[in-house]
Amino acid sequence: MDKLMSLAAFAVFAGFLLILAIFVPSLDLILVIAFTIALAGYDMLSSAWTKKD
Repeated sequence: MDKLMSLAAFAVFAGFLLILAIFVPSLDLILVIAFTIALAGYDMLSSAWTKKD
C-alpha cells in the first residue's frame, strides 16, 4: 500500500510541475523542474521502494 500511495503522490506532483512547464516554456524553469522531478523520483525509490528490516 505504501508503494501505491507514493507512486500516486509522485504522479500528482510530477503532473503539476509538467503543467507548469508546458504553460511557462522557459528553458531555465524546465531544467529546474526536471531536476526537481528527478530528485523526488530518487527519494521515492530510495525510501518507499527499498526493503526494510
